[in-house]
Amino acid sequence: MQMYLDFLSDEDGAVTVDFVVLTAAICLMGLTVVTAFSGSAEDLANDSASFMREQCVNLACD
Repeated sequence: MQMYLDFLSDEDGAVTVDFVVLTAAICLMGLTVVTAFSGSAEDLANDSASFMREQCVNLACD
C-alpha cells in the first residue's frame, strides 16, 4: 500500500506530461484551422486564376 501512495504523491515527470499534452493540443488546433480554411483558400486561388485568365493585355482581346 505504501508503494501505491508513493506513486500517487510523486511529481517527477509532471512537466514532461504537461508539455506533451499542450503540444498535442496545439497540433490539433493547427490541424483544425488548416482543415477549416483549406477549402476557402482553394476557392480563392481558383477565383483569382479565373480572373487573371480573363484579363486583356494591351487591348489584344476583343
